[in-house]
Amino acid sequence: MARVVRVAHLAVVTDDLEGALAFWRDALGLEVGGIHDVEQEGVRVAFLPVGDSSVEVVLPVREDTGVARYLEKRGPGMHHVCLEVDDLEGLLARLKTHGVQLIHEEPQVSPTGRRYAFVHPKSAGGVLVELYEAPRTGE
Repeated sequence: MARVVRVAHLAVVTDDLEGALAFWRDALGLEVGGIHDVEQEGVRVAFLPVGDSSVEVVLPVREDTGVARYLEKRGPGMHHVCLEVDDLEGLLARLKTHGVQLIHEEPQVSPTGRRYAFVHPKSAGGVLVELYEAPRTGE
């Protein structure tokens, strides 16, 4: 049976990446583990590791994206929680049987090779939930 393994990251959305990093990196002292663009989502992300998890700072780089619409409607702040799972397809199938509304019916693939899907906040008590499965060793 598919299961959640850990909290992978907490994501905050911003309209000013350097301004956000002034807090997370400079004031708190977290190191930036990497910054990269996610073309299919229209965002630039900065990952700041914290123990076995990380904070993800998300900046929309296109106005036609869900993240840009979220930022315009709600402003900067908490965006989503990401849970690592051991079997993404299995968990998506289980969620469907429970009537959970999914943003992605099938796994998407990030530039780093992680497969992911989002659960609609309407099915998760108002929280946008990202599920991801790390690439398997040898893939």
